[in-house]
Order: sequence, then C-alpha cells, then structure tokens
Amino acid sequence: MASMSLPTTTQVLEAAEHLPEGAALIVPQVSWDEYERVLEALAPRHLRVSYDCGRLQIVSPLPEHERYSRFIEDLVLLYCQAFDITLEKLGSSTWKKRALAKGAEPDCCYYVGNAKRIIGKRNLDLESDPPPDVVVEIDTTNSSLEKLIIYAALRVQEIWRYDGETVTIYQLRKKEYVKVSQSPTLPEMTGELLAESLELSKAQGQTAARLSFQKRIRSLK
Repeated sequence: MASMSLPTTTQVLEAAEHLPEGAALIVPQVSWDEYERVLEALAPRHLRVSYDCGRLQIVSPLPEHERYSRFIEDLVLLYCQAFDITLEKLGSSTWKKRALAKGAEPDCCYYVGNAKRIIGKRNLDLESDPPPDVVVEIDTTNSSLEKLIIYAALRVQEIWRYDGETVTIYQLRKKEYVKVSQSPTLPEMTGELLAESLELSKAQGQTAARLSFQKRIRSLK
C-alpha cells in the first residue's frame, strides 16, 4: 500500500495509471473538488475510489474481485427470482455526499427494499435518494474495514465482506455495524451459504455452484 504526501491532482492520476493490480494508493489532504476531478478522470478505469474527510484511497482490484463479485450477483439474482423480490443491481457505482465529505465505490451493490424508489432514475443522488440496501466488498487483497465508517455515514444498512474464505454480514444499528448471522434484507441468505457457494464455484465451476444454490434456496420456500 503506497502513500503520497500532498501531491497535485495530476500526480495522483499519473500514480493511479501505474497502480499494479491488487495495490492501493492513499493520498492525505485531498479537497472535495479534487476528489471529484479524480473520480471523473478515473471513471473509465476499473479502480475503486473512496474518500473520507480528505483521505483519498484508490485500489486496483485483482481480476478475482470481478469473478467473485459477479458470482455473488448471480446468487442474489437467483434468490430474488425464487422469492419474487424486486431487485435493482448498481454494480460498483460511486456513492458520495459532499456534506459528509465521504464517498465510496463497492465491488457491487443492490437495491431491494428501496428498489421501487429508484427504478427509472438515471442519476441517483444521496441528497434525495436512498443508499443501496446491500453493499458487497471483496477483501481478498485489501481490507475494506476502514470504509465501514464511510458506509455508516451514508446510511447503507447492510454490508457483505468476502475475504476469500468467509463471508461476514454486517447490519447498521444506530451508527455502527454489528455482525449478524444472516442478511436482514434477504432473509435465509447467510454468510455461510454464500461462502459455501463461492467455494463450490472455485472447485466445480460457477454453473455447478449456481445449480446447487438454486436447490438450496428452493428447499427454503
């Protein structure tokens, strides 16, 4: 994890261009306007940018991040189809709020309970729109624990963290996240079930793991 002390926006962008996969760049004392310029410039890149009261972090995820996040997305879709739940997938969208001086980009996120409130909207703004109901972070190379403060401030109600072996589910209670055994948003979806499905996808492939997951959730109906 590299750090830079008071660089220019141009220097930050140049460093981000050469950031190796799996590496993270931390820059202290970045203004909100500079943060937004970095977001705009890096939009075409497959990077994750977070901002917390002047502290900017840019992460270059490994290809496995995409594999795991896409597979989790498959499981969420299968679950919602099985239980006839409205789902809106927003991928790694940027969530930010200037008044809080905080912003983050998850590996993937979903609207479930609030899905109908955002359907048809092309540009979401946390000043008037609700945050995603579930945010997913793949922590196989870099920890997202520091981002929980950002998500809590943005009022994201649920976080799933996958560290390559286990899935930990967090629920926002008051102003802090607490670990829970199953998803409050998608009842019966447990960290254990998600982790088992991910492990099966590594051993037998995603198609076999999806079929196994479908059988599991059908037995829950």
